[in-house]
Amino acid sequence: MPLAGDTDFLAVRDAFRAGDLAKLERFGKRLNKTPLEVYVSYYRLRLGLEKAGIDEIKKFLARPEDTPMIDRLRGEWLKQLGNRQQWELFDAEYPRLLNEDTELTCYALQSRLHRQEPTALREARGLWFSGKGLAESCGPLFDAAISAGIISEHDIRQRLRLTLEAGNVSLAAQLAERLTGSYAIPPSALKSAAADADRYLEKLVLEKANEGERAVALFALQRLAKQSPDLAVVRWAKIAAHFTVAEQHYFYGWLAYEAARKLDGRALQWFKAAANSPLNEQQSAWRVRAALRAQDWPEVLAGINAMGGQQQRDAAWQYWKARAMQALGKPVEAGKLLVPLSAEYNFYGQLAGEELAGLPAARSAPRPGAGLPAAAYKPGKQDIASMLVMPGIQRTLALYRMDMRGEAAKEWSWTTRNFSDQELLTAAEIARRYELYDRAINAADKTISIHDFSLRYLAPYRDALQAHIRENGLEEAWVYGLMRQESRFVTAARSDVGAAGLMQVMPSTARWIAKKMGLKGYRPSLIHQLDTNLRLGTYYMKTVLSWFDDSPVLASAAYNAGPSRARQWRGEQSLEGAIYAETIPFDETRDYVKKVMSNTMYYSGQFNAPMRPLKQRIGIVAGKTTDNQQAIPDEK
Repeated sequence: MPLAGDTDFLAVRDAFRAGDLAKLERFGKRLNKTPLEVYVSYYRLRLGLEKAGIDEIKKFLARPEDTPMIDRLRGEWLKQLGNRQQWELFDAEYPRLLNEDTELTCYALQSRLHRQEPTALREARGLWFSGKGLAESCGPLFDAAISAGIISEHDIRQRLRLTLEAGNVSLAAQLAERLTGSYAIPPSALKSAAADADRYLEKLVLEKANEGERAVALFALQRLAKQSPDLAVVRWAKIAAHFTVAEQHYFYGWLAYEAARKLDGRALQWFKAAANSPLNEQQSAWRVRAALRAQDWPEVLAGINAMGGQQQRDAAWQYWKARAMQALGKPVEAGKLLVPLSAEYNFYGQLAGEELAGLPAARSAPRPGAGLPAAAYKPGKQDIASMLVMPGIQRTLALYRMDMRGEAAKEWSWTTRNFSDQELLTAAEIARRYELYDRAINAADKTISIHDFSLRYLAPYRDALQAHIRENGLEEAWVYGLMRQESRFVTAARSDVGAAGLMQVMPSTARWIAKKMGLKGYRPSLIHQLDTNLRLGTYYMKTVLSWFDDSPVLASAAYNAGPSRARQWRGEQSLEGAIYAETIPFDETRDYVKKVMSNTMYYSGQFNAPMRPLKQRIGIVAGKTTDNQQAIPDEK
């Protein structure tokens, strides 16, 4: 329900977008002495920032309001100052900036270089090693560092390799211009290799190739491996002898990676052929995933041990390392990893707690991640009232009310960024009461020591869902586990690809379901209607569940990525559900399936349903057979 002032604010926002200062002033006056006035002042300044007076800008930046709009203007002004090289003003304001980006980092280094600080170029070198294009403000620093010899030709070659690995051909061509002698790369070669890698390799002659030409050939082989490992192997067999041993190992690392992501059983042998060639984090992860698919536990352990320290500490690799140790007859060592992991409230924390139950030496260890903890704090009336008068909370509520969800989310995150656990739970309760379910979950998810899982795992719309859940014979906890991951219970949620509503149903899927259900008078706009969205989504959940052995893991993967992909991702032999989930090639779907299943466990506890272990729920995913690899006749 719009409130007084909403119409005025929307008019101000529209005036800002249109660059209509007169209209902005006319409606903005009506918002004086309201929490939203800071937006009016920001819009006014932003329209004329190029010509605004320094005192006027500083006055706005000195405002006491705790809102992202002030830091946003600070960043925009700093970029303007950096571009103009007004270093005195830049240096005075830059320390107050909270949200930094690479463009401003490079301007800050430029300022230090202007003050002749010798460490500025060495710090700039730390930004150099990226396969992505960086802000223009970094260019002068890099040029100076190259001239000073701080960025060497070896560094240029290293970044060139990173850009080629990232497929950033235009940046690679720019870097190649800096290389001479045996490392020189003809621009036409890069262009041809990028346009058609197979054709380029077919015509390639490497008998007298220099390092630069071999680098382009490796780039073409990498692109071809991504397209088809089989094609890459055929081309490689004809030219492998022309590469150094290190280059051969490098190629096998990429061939193995691309094969592993295609769930090709040859990936492990190619990882072994890569020998000691350094692997990046993605390659290292897929080395372990390939070993998991093959259920080669010694290789799982070796792959995790070869990771960098930070990557090894990830919950997934801690869990699989413990599992490898169990499989290799080292239960004590496994238990030492599982005990701390079981205290985490996530998919692997839950699995770790269940694994501990089977280790005699660790059965008495506390496993807080295994169950649903009781709420340790509930905000009182005064707590709620005190927070509701905070301008940041008021701005958030107003922006959500006006359907400015992006701005509201930023305001919320800014306001709650330094909250204690108790304050986060108070904020979550306020968001729940105002039906801002995504923000309630956002706040409750951030608590460190004091939790309320009824807020972290909200369950709105239960009355509306019950009939559809019963009609389709679905488990309520799984429906909520999936819905929480799909939309965070935002009825207006819409994905980049058009999926809509609480159940994030794709328009094409909705049409197909409506036809199968015999839904009379269905039209695309109905996908946004609550009951229709729930009806279509639950029917589709039941459909994919029946297609996929009643496995919620397979069905969740199918719901997110499509039935054909979920089918293709089965193993040649049966796999643990956790291994199937861990080796899903799509990053988004892999994360999605694990979170849906973890959510399901917590909702099951919240709904007082009979508890089933997570490992039992995810079960075993049957291997490929002729029957389960055929498209289902009525599949859309």
